[in-house]
Amino acid sequence: MSQIVAGPDGATPLDPDELAGLKHPHIQTRGQLDELEQYNVQAGLKWLKRQKNADILSEQFVCQLHERLFGEVWNWAGKFRRSDKNIDCDAGQIAIQLRNLLDDSRYWVENTTYPAKELAARFHYRLVAIHPFANGNGRHSRIMADALLTLVMGELPIDWAGGRSLQEMGEHRKTYMAALRAADGHEYQPLLEFVGL
Repeated sequence: MSQIVAGPDGATPLDPDELAGLKHPHIQTRGQLDELEQYNVQAGLKWLKRQKNADILSEQFVCQLHERLFGEVWNWAGKFRRSDKNIDCDAGQIAIQLRNLLDDSRYWVENTTYPAKELAARFHYRLVAIHPFANGNGRHSRIMADALLTLVMGELPIDWAGGRSLQEMGEHRKTYMAALRAADGHEYQPLLEFVGL
């Protein structure tokens, strides 16, 4: 199972307890895991399209969406991670930081603080930086940002992949990861350029 731990740049390694939550013990490689997760993500996106009046900016929805995207793969899908990763948000601070983000985002939407696409990019960055779950945070936060755009603001979603894959290591993912790292230092321009602003 150790081959599952390896992933592209920016993919958070899973600890043994998190790996034990895999619902399909026959999965042995990152490629098999990615394929299984992608199948589940597609099912989660179908569920998301049916959510017309959901409170997108609630902890319940954040967790429910993660469970819908990854619940057929991981026992812990939709539950906050318990382990600390090499990121700024300790596991014990997830609920607090998430509540702050959701409250900030609600304010941004109500007061048109940023143009829609910039608001979604900033929301995405903060959610992925909080890293609420053991796995799937990048995909989940991009889908959450698009849900915020489409279901709350009536805008088009962001073309995050640009016709390429963000799951595989390549120039597009390197640019994306560099933009997130720049945002770590409060420099949002690379991320805004990445989303087409």
